[in-house]
Amino acid sequence: MEFSLLHGSLILLTALSALLTLWQWLAAFEFPLHRREKNTSFSPPVTLLKPLKGADAETKACLRGWLEQDYAGAVQVLFGVASPQDPVCEIVRELIAEFPKSDAQLVLCEEQLGPNAKVSTLIHLERLAKHELVIVSDADVRVPNDYLANAIQPLADPKVGLVNSFYKFANPSTYPMHWEAVAVNADFWSQVLQSQKLKPIDFALGAAMIIRRETLNATGGFERLVHYLADDYQLGNGIAKAGKQIVISPIVVECWEAPKNFSQIWQHQLRWARTIRVCQPVPFFFSILGNATIWPFLWTIYLALKTGGDLKVMFLPVLIFWPIRMFIALNLQEKLTGSLLHYRYFWLIPIKDLLGFAIWLLSFFGNKVEWRGQTFRVQRGGELEP
Repeated sequence: MEFSLLHGSLILLTALSALLTLWQWLAAFEFPLHRREKNTSFSPPVTLLKPLKGADAETKACLRGWLEQDYAGAVQVLFGVASPQDPVCEIVRELIAEFPKSDAQLVLCEEQLGPNAKVSTLIHLERLAKHELVIVSDADVRVPNDYLANAIQPLADPKVGLVNSFYKFANPSTYPMHWEAVAVNADFWSQVLQSQKLKPIDFALGAAMIIRRETLNATGGFERLVHYLADDYQLGNGIAKAGKQIVISPIVVECWEAPKNFSQIWQHQLRWARTIRVCQPVPFFFSILGNATIWPFLWTIYLALKTGGDLKVMFLPVLIFWPIRMFIALNLQEKLTGSLLHYRYFWLIPIKDLLGFAIWLLSFFGNKVEWRGQTFRVQRGGELEP
């Protein structure tokens, strides 16, 4: 078989993707995931800002976890909604009645201050915050009872401006959701740690963040973020530029979602890809080099064409490299989730990577995204235009 520049390139790209995947795996195993702090004496008062919209079967349990924190300091909880007709209002009222000693309040935030409705709610809530440290958390996030006592500890160092946490997709219930679970529970968190090996983290993970209000206000406050889709990225980036450290807590939080179909997951993944492309265009472009499924697949296609379909030769790249990728992805999911249930969906890993390649390509064609039932254009720099 003739050796060509294309053939050599495919061999090189396949080997590079395998090496990057192995590096990602090693970076993840160096991180002390799930570790608890030995000393939790630092317990300053905090305010939780919780923007809400809609409700599902998991909402009540997700919100209850914040009222059940085993924490020595004062905790103010502000639940924000844009409409008094929102079904989540009744759930919040029931929880406030269930925990009468909690400093919790349902806040109506009807005036929308920009295209990002979540950040608009945060602006309203932050005005009512009593304390210097604020927690921002998405509606579908559930935390362990010792989350706050442990995650707050890095902020004892005044050089730290923000603490955030990795999150796991806790309840995938459809095949498309299990596909997305590979992206979240195997790839996302380990790739963040991989990138941290190259430079200090300069973005935030929005599931659960603890921030100093002084630092927040010095970067323009939530008002600066209300026109952006990736508000967590912009928040962390501003804090990093202000010279403060961003720390990832070993405490893992959980994201619980209602069942979603293929179309919904596809739109979510495409929105995610286009958002990252806008925020970090160069790293996003080169991220495809780490796809350890697509390059062996393309090499296999090349061999099939060159050998006339010789089965002894053409499937060698897939047979050698796909098992490595699948083992690492399964192992990373086990490390994050502490479960083995995902092993039955091992066959979704190469499918996820092949679909991920298609999403990576599509992210460069167009800037429209679907979010919260609305269509937006993501402008250069990440700003939203309805």
